[in-house]
Formats: sequence, structure tokens, C-alpha cells
Amino acid sequence: MECWPEPIVRVQSLSESGIDSIPEKYVKPLEARPSFKSVTSAVNIPLIDLAGLNDKNLRDVTLSQVSEACREWGFFQVVNHGVQPDLMDRAQEVWREFFHQPSEIKQAYANSPKTYEGYGSRLGVEKGAILDWSDYYYLHYLPCNLRDFNKWPSLPNDLREVIAEYSTEVVRLGGVILEILSINLGLKEGFLQNAFGGEDIGACLRVNFYPKCPQPDLTLGLSSHSDPGGMTILLPDQNVPGLQVRRDDGWVTVKPTPHAFIVNIGDQLQRDGWGNTLLWKAGRKSYNQVGMI
Repeated sequence: MECWPEPIVRVQSLSESGIDSIPEKYVKPLEARPSFKSVTSAVNIPLIDLAGLNDKNLRDVTLSQVSEACREWGFFQVVNHGVQPDLMDRAQEVWREFFHQPSEIKQAYANSPKTYEGYGSRLGVEKGAILDWSDYYYLHYLPCNLRDFNKWPSLPNDLREVIAEYSTEVVRLGGVILEILSINLGLKEGFLQNAFGGEDIGACLRVNFYPKCPQPDLTLGLSSHSDPGGMTILLPDQNVPGLQVRRDDGWVTVKPTPHAFIVNIGDQLQRDGWGNTLLWKAGRKSYNQVGMI
């Protein structure tokens, strides 16, 4: 499908227009609205120090921590992951700068349902669908034959350079985590990397922008879902906690650790058949985004 079923409205433009109530198409059904009564604030997803991988006295402990986090949560934070803090900060900053460019500059990169690459404000092509309160930018990074630099914004001037370096580092980190998971499954270190394509592994970048919302109790920045891929590595906003992880019958609001990445085990890794060792807790993990900046 080449075109969206309805005219695209940028959520950022709605937010900046000064409206005091959100349009009906963003109002979630009662059962899907934020429910802070069921939110647990006393706990957090596990925090794992990957520096232990390089210490023979701590390596087994670190592997065990990842295994337990996968079984009990399907989510965990990692620190000492090898990605430089200033690169993480700059990656967020260049995208903030992009989203605050004039609308005509951003609109030059408007996406379509054909590939979703570029500047977007909705997913799915159902006419009359209830939408999320967010805009986003989506890019293919790997395999290289899918990488289209024409879709990479030229402003800010250093965005392409920063995102290329950032993406390379995050893909490297993903390879480290896949090795850990392979070992915990009783497989060879490179098994999962090879299963997902080896050097031709797929990797995409999605940047979510959550504008201020006048009625945050009626909508979500990102609806409850599970990720269909193998793994998501998320760099959260440190100033606006809003990511929630489903656990048992309630939601846990994630408290981000400075310069940590959040790792989400996706649907493809939660399927049966990867090995004989129990690595995943039964049931898919879902999450949503309730915080608006």
C-alpha cells in the first residue's frame, strides 16, 4: 500500500497548537487507558553490569543474572556495555534537534505504509483506527542492501554521522547479548547471531517522540504490545519515566539508570526450540509508554 488511508496529522503540531483536549481518534477505550492503580513503583527491572563478562571471577555470575532476568522479566538494563556516554547523549540530542526543525524540513522525509521508513505519525492502515500520541522516525540499518541514506535526515548537519556511529555500537552490543543468550541456552556462542543472519543480521532504528499531552489519562504514547523481532535495545529518556513493563497482573514503571540501555527480549527469541535450557518465562512480555514530555 502506497498511501495512508487518512490525512496524516503530526501529534507534535497538535500539542504545540495549544489544544486543551485531544481529538477523539487518540482517545483509548477504557480498558486500554493508563491505569496507575495497577502500577508497581517499589520494584524495577533488573540492572546488570556487563563488566563482569571480562572478569573470570564474575563471568558466571553475570551470565546467571541475564538468565534470571530473561526468565522472570524478559527485560533488563545493562551498564558498562561499551557504548560511550557522550555518544548516547549526542544520539538523543540530534534527534531532538530534528523533531524541532520546521515542519517543511521534516515533511520531506514523510513515510508511507510501503516500508514505514522515514518520518511517521501512525502505524497500520485501518481507516478510523485509534492512534497513539506520538510521532516517530524509522530507518533500516542492516542488512546493508536495505540501508537508504536518502531516508537519513541531512539536518542537523551531524545527524548522519552520529547515527551511523551509534548504530554500529548498538549492533555490536546486540551481538554481545546474543552470545550471552546462546551460552545460557547451552549452545555455541555464535548460534543465535548466525540464526538471525550472521553478517546479514537485520537491524532497524526507531526514534519515538512523545509531545506534551493535555489529557494523558485518556491516551498512550505507545500502546501495549510485544516486539515481534529478536531483541530491542532501548535508550530511554532520563527525564521523563514512562516506559511500563507488564508483569503478572500489573504494570511496573521502569526507572532508567543513567546511560544504561534497556534490553527487551522479543517474540522471536521467546519461541520454543532454541535449546534445551529454560531461558524464558512462559508468556510474552508486553510494554507501553505513558510518559509525555
